[in-house]
Amino acid sequence: MRFTLRQLSYFIAAGETGSVTRAAESVNISQPSVSAAIAHLEKEFGVQLFVRQHAQGLSLTPAGERLLQAARKSLRSAQDLYDLAGDMAGVVSGQINVGTFRTFGALIIPELWRSFTEIYPDVQIRLTAGNEAELMEQLRKARIDVALTYQVHLADDMQFLPLAELPTYVLLAADHPLADRSSLNLAELAADPFVLLDLPLSRQYMLSLFERSGLTPKIIAESGDVAMLRSLVAAGIGYSLMTSRPLNMRAENDRPLVYVPLEGDQAPLVIGLASLKDMQRTRLVNAFEDHCRDTIVPGNIPGMRSF
Repeated sequence: MRFTLRQLSYFIAAGETGSVTRAAESVNISQPSVSAAIAHLEKEFGVQLFVRQHAQGLSLTPAGERLLQAARKSLRSAQDLYDLAGDMAGVVSGQINVGTFRTFGALIIPELWRSFTEIYPDVQIRLTAGNEAELMEQLRKARIDVALTYQVHLADDMQFLPLAELPTYVLLAADHPLADRSSLNLAELAADPFVLLDLPLSRQYMLSLFERSGLTPKIIAESGDVAMLRSLVAAGIGYSLMTSRPLNMRAENDRPLVYVPLEGDQAPLVIGLASLKDMQRTRLVNAFEDHCRDTIVPGNIPGMRSF
């Protein structure tokens, strides 16, 4: 057979994203290269792998679905060979597929990526961002090896390595009347307009804080985009609640922000690495977990201010 593992990886990316454009972005290659790889595999195997629909992108044919499953197994087997060779040579190399909870993508992951690949230059990282449900699905389908996420509602087939706790902060515009306080409670804010972070898990957690306090927030806006939420708050539209406190204390509209610790006995969210319990662990995955354990520690989380 005349095809390469790289061509299989391009096909897998197209099958998982349903789009040549998104596939090219996910593997950091040009769109023509992805299209050429698909065309080559279709010619080599003599089957149509996708139905091309201009409005809806790519849809896998039954033959494409079967090849997608086989291609994933082939790439994992190839990775096992790299791991074996690495064990014999005492090196860590190959590709690791890392999932990240969407709000961590711009904060923790860039520094984590840089520091890990400085130690292991023969490693390639493929990143997937999503919410909790999306990351769990990706783990179960073996599309990612580990996921940096919160320790909330994990199913029995998952295991979790806790790394650090994230306290909750009240996010305010710098000129807000309460911005100079050392801490705040929800009762002082409940009557003010509230901007809610509309992401699975984050939404439920923030609303549960009000519920436990017997309060109802006055929601004026909801956004699943952290950058937009920060700009809304910085512009004085309302306050918000966040568990991540970035190094950058200015919103995308260049207005300053203040993060004030939230009072109360609410349990902090725990950040860590989720993975499948029955998934065979590779030398590379173990090395990544060890690096996360050394790098993401309480009071010193990449991309965040100390608390």
